[in-house]
Amino acid sequence: MIVADTIWQPDLSPNGKTRAKYDRLAQAIRDGITDGQLATGAQLPPVRDLAYRVGVTPGTVARAYRILIDEKRLVAGVGRGTFVAEPSSNPKNRLSPFVADPVPEDQAGAHLLSPKMPDYGQGALIRDGLRYLADHAPATTLMRYPSRHSDLAARQAYLATLDPEIVGEVGIEDIVLSHGGQNAIVMILQTILQGTSPVILVDELSYNGFRSAADLARAEVFSVPWDDDGPDPTALASLARNQKAQVFCTTAEVSNPTTRCTTPARRAQIAQVAQQLGLHVIDDDCYNRTHRIGPSYRALIPDLGWHVTSPSKSLTPALRIGFAIGPRSFTAALVRSATGNSFGVSQMISDLYAYLMAQPTLPGILTQVTDRITRDVSAAADILQGHEVNWAEGTPFIWLTLPPPWRAGAFAEAAKAQGILLKTAEVFAQRDSRMVHAVRIAVNGGLAHDRFVEALHLLRGLLDNPPPRISV
Repeated sequence: MIVADTIWQPDLSPNGKTRAKYDRLAQAIRDGITDGQLATGAQLPPVRDLAYRVGVTPGTVARAYRILIDEKRLVAGVGRGTFVAEPSSNPKNRLSPFVADPVPEDQAGAHLLSPKMPDYGQGALIRDGLRYLADHAPATTLMRYPSRHSDLAARQAYLATLDPEIVGEVGIEDIVLSHGGQNAIVMILQTILQGTSPVILVDELSYNGFRSAADLARAEVFSVPWDDDGPDPTALASLARNQKAQVFCTTAEVSNPTTRCTTPARRAQIAQVAQQLGLHVIDDDCYNRTHRIGPSYRALIPDLGWHVTSPSKSLTPALRIGFAIGPRSFTAALVRSATGNSFGVSQMISDLYAYLMAQPTLPGILTQVTDRITRDVSAAADILQGHEVNWAEGTPFIWLTLPPPWRAGAFAEAAKAQGILLKTAEVFAQRDSRMVHAVRIAVNGGLAHDRFVEALHLLRGLLDNPPPRISV
């Protein structure tokens, strides 16, 4: 029995069309709705229950549900379940301005691919902010392009959060808005790279957005090896000279994916190399840890250092706003890059950011977010005790170095079979990087803590019991 009070059972047997199982399951549910076996309002089983009953993986069921939710044939609510939609929800009968929510995180397995912020009131604050702006924003702001004047409130709000010891001396005119941290990196590369075949350097294991930005800028990428203190300054200097590199992209405070930091002493060495060679350093500071380790390169080398951040990893990634601070001699050029890209960040977004930053409840919300992240990563470290795990309080992912005989790809596939999705070291490595057998486990704020813990116990089981075929 699949749905309460029915004897409906989907038929997933191959029908000659060689469709994937998730496609056959989706069609079986469509047929059940069409012939009346699945009535309007009928609740479908949780993903794992249906997967067990029909003999498929949870990911197969989750994908079928997601397809049908997108088609408006099913509806899902966090904590309530998945139901057959009202006929009026069918897109043939009604157009909706909203995209249907995907399958709730607590029904779709453990997606630990990318960090997702838990909602401890940010959503309500954003709704309040949108209502406030709708009621109070001058009508003229809805009828013009953004400008350096229209985003002034957001720049002022961001400036109030900055510590000169961390980012150096900053004035309101030094701050340039972007559509998130990734967009800021692209704009900076567009501003400073010269020549037809530019070269940038990145950390040996690093945020793959650097590589994507380099591709957009038609730049070649070389990786800088790390030791226990951070990027190797001798290797950095050699690569910068030999490859004629113009930029070094790094994350000094929280390396993504390893969670390691560059020590203050090593930052000073890197800054000295950059100063001697005229090498720009982009410091991506979007991730935080509970206790900061040291200053950014913008403070250490103000004539070559660039500081990038956004609220995506602390507040919400839905608010597409970021901030770039560079050498003052490049501010005008960076503003031109921002204007040339998109004419700037919409005033509706920049004013919403300023509103949120002014709310007295925001610090408490951010503390709850950090506490939840730390609770998850602390639990993961306990469960994986005895294995090589890197993590930092307040950072929403951990780095697990795999024991022999596991290889990263095989481990990720084994985890996927258990309904757990992870990113392997290969995602963060460059073509010239050494092979590393490790995975990044991200905190998913949409998952209940107990579900996250359950997923980590499954991973621990895989670590301790590798399949025999891997041991051969």
